[in-house]
Amino acid sequence: MFDLEPATDVMAALVRGVRDEQLTASTPCPQLTVGDLLDHVDGLSSAFTAAATKAPLDGGSQPPSADAARLGTEWRHRIPERLAALAVAWREDTAWRGMTKAGGLDLPADVAGAVAIDEIVVHGWDLAVATGQSFSCDTELLTAAYEFVKASAEQNPDGTPGLFGPPVEVPESAPLIERLIGLSGRDPRWVADPR
Repeated sequence: MFDLEPATDVMAALVRGVRDEQLTASTPCPQLTVGDLLDHVDGLSSAFTAAATKAPLDGGSQPPSADAARLGTEWRHRIPERLAALAVAWREDTAWRGMTKAGGLDLPADVAGAVAIDEIVVHGWDLAVATGQSFSCDTELLTAAYEFVKASAEQNPDGTPGLFGPPVEVPESAPLIERLIGLSGRDPRWVADPR
């Protein structure tokens, strides 16, 4: 069991720090703008809160989406609120036990928790570098995300469609965040377009 709040707090601060003119900027996620990524974070926050509570989402569990057109005007308030709810939901022991549903899939609850950690940590880094903000991560959560992605990369060395691209080679001597980012199919040296 992990406390997701350190990572959701970082993500919430990053969301609030996005400027309007950055919504159309590119991100380390191929084909996603900052606005698309924000919509994805919004959706995954609700989906993984539902996974923790084992409560069905309105409209059912859906595969992840990313569409800036769905953000609306209150996203700077709504997304941090949903991130806070996500952290609260995963504090319960029951969140980590049994089976649950996320992204249209049935999966063990502890695996859903690991996916939630990975999503918040990796997309936190994505959002930070895409918008020129600083990124930090709780060591325990960073390690959990790394172990999850490492196991996935070992099982799927060419990447996992819809989840991770093929790993980018990063030296073993690199900081853990860079090794995690590389395993997730991103280049840790990625630089945002100047705006």
